[in-house]
Amino acid sequence: MPEATQVFRIVIRGSVEEVWREITKTDEPIACFFNSRMDVPALRPGSKLAMRTPNNAYTGVVGEILEVRPYQRFSHTFRFTHLDEPASKVIYDLEPIEGGVEFTLTVEDLPIGTKAAKQMIQGGSMITNTLKAVIETGRPSLGTRALFALFRVTQPFTPNRCRTEHWPVD
Repeated sequence: MPEATQVFRIVIRGSVEEVWREITKTDEPIACFFNSRMDVPALRPGSKLAMRTPNNAYTGVVGEILEVRPYQRFSHTFRFTHLDEPASKVIYDLEPIEGGVEFTLTVEDLPIGTKAAKQMIQGGSMITNTLKAVIETGRPSLGTRALFALFRVTQPFTPNRCRTEHWPVD
């Protein structure tokens, strides 16, 4: 299956420390990651990672941390739990620049023509734009907040295979 790389880049008016905290926090949902809570035993290479609903009932994404360079780069494998498709690699690069941070999301090994690829390509812009909004204004856009409300309402219809007990990280 052919693979592709997608790159999403945005400039954020904020500090590299704020951006790093937002993409690596585990104590509350991460708005730019579709309001998922990151569950990880430790923020270090080799640790399993899961992105879970705010109430911890379902897991949407699993992976393994590949690289952690605080305030510079965070990368991990990425696989949707509702799909039987190959994992991709996501890389978050932070570069301090005049007036803020250049944030780059790179998705590698994206299997072309799959549902996962379609969702990742659509999600990349939302991730970068939501991260920018959260850092610059303190919250996601109204449209993104409405999407989060829809996620809460439709959560009971999530496939059983996505229940968190099926995706341990320890």
